[in-house]
Amino acid sequence: MMQNIVNQIAQRANPSDAAVITTRRTYHFADLLAGAESIAGWLRTVVGKCGPGAVPRIGLACPNGPDYIMAALGILRFGACLVPVADELTPPESAELAARTGLCGLLVMENGMPSWQALGSGGNVVDEAAFAAIDPAFIRFSSGTTGASKGVVIGHRRLVERIEAANSGLAIGRDDRVLWMLPMAHHFAVSIVLYLYHGACTVLADSHLAEDVLRTAERSSATVIYGAPFHHALLAADASAFRWPSLRLAVSTAAALPAVTAQRFMSRFGKPLVQGLGIIEIGLPILNQADATDAPEALGRPLPAFNVDLRDITGRSLPPGETGELWIKGPGFFDAYLSPWQLSCEICRNGWFATGDLAEIDATGRIFLRGRLKSVLNIGGMKAFPEEIETVIDAHPEVRQSRVSGRDHPVLGSVPFAEVIPREPGSITKADLIAWCRARLAAFKVPTRIHFVDTIPTTASGKIRRT
Repeated sequence: MMQNIVNQIAQRANPSDAAVITTRRTYHFADLLAGAESIAGWLRTVVGKCGPGAVPRIGLACPNGPDYIMAALGILRFGACLVPVADELTPPESAELAARTGLCGLLVMENGMPSWQALGSGGNVVDEAAFAAIDPAFIRFSSGTTGASKGVVIGHRRLVERIEAANSGLAIGRDDRVLWMLPMAHHFAVSIVLYLYHGACTVLADSHLAEDVLRTAERSSATVIYGAPFHHALLAADASAFRWPSLRLAVSTAAALPAVTAQRFMSRFGKPLVQGLGIIEIGLPILNQADATDAPEALGRPLPAFNVDLRDITGRSLPPGETGELWIKGPGFFDAYLSPWQLSCEICRNGWFATGDLAEIDATGRIFLRGRLKSVLNIGGMKAFPEEIETVIDAHPEVRQSRVSGRDHPVLGSVPFAEVIPREPGSITKADLIAWCRARLAAFKVPTRIHFVDTIPTTASGKIRRT
């Protein structure tokens, strides 16, 4: 059995190094690990027995911040499996998550104080012996943007494999201060844990407003930013004089990176945005380092530990220039799906995982995301991807964001329909947008209807909701 990840972090860390910086306090590794041990000790007094040999599954409800990190590490140090419970979930959704994972209880952190909500024995969901054999660390649920979400189980051994594989590209080390922008309930294992494992410091701003973020970056001399395109777009629009000289790496993940956002970020800070493909089942297998300046919208190339392949619906490998489903092979894959219980070896084919992403590889080996397998629009026998139409619409200078979906058509089967958030009310007309699309898209891809909206639903991780 692999050693607990928290113990490994403790063995590798310099206790006096800064681990987390907020606007109010610096937490050194000694502080963070002492906080985790305190939570683990408290859990030993409140968590009931879960059955012989069973690994308890404990939910964590806590806002972003040092408390989240210490509580998460405390759950792992206690020997339980961590199940993040995102704060945007409704009570019925939280109850469903608890039932599907067989939580024995929920750890709630408020103002630095833990409280415990016992939920049951934690059993009767999976074969407890098979679950324990994985040495489970995390259960993460997908965003559910295309179909039902699945509980992804990641053990301690696979967790270390994936953060070491990801860091072959990120090169995070003790000298780095990573400015964190994402929700910890959705992004933790291959990010915050990676930073701690490699001795880096996580920097937390008070808000996502560009003024607050850049003030924090200047004060902390942040060297890395890890966020979604939304965050980078806000920063690129900032009009202050701060150029962020300490920045060495800007990573964009969680959603497709629009080229216009990358261009504006580059113009503003003189650094390219490096797009990364994060997959819950895999980690971070692809990073756009070599081509971030010339092709910022590309996913990039696989990191050294990974192989990629594009395949059609029959499983045949496709040559460069054709669009097919992206398959990936490498270390750090998930151990199992929780419900229904399936080991990864039963899902992968000879070690290859089918991502459900549609992609294209050009002649130079760069990978471009074209859409999701389940989001393809069939228009009169021809296929179009909502994402490619959205990319064209979002490139209009008067558009903030768009979402494209299919609408039933009696003859064509479906036609594209676009919801659009304008930068300013009345700054653009529907006719303007249709003309813009006609000049840049094949006729069958041009939206037949455009509806101006104030908001577009997204998941907590920043992805457009497709359902």
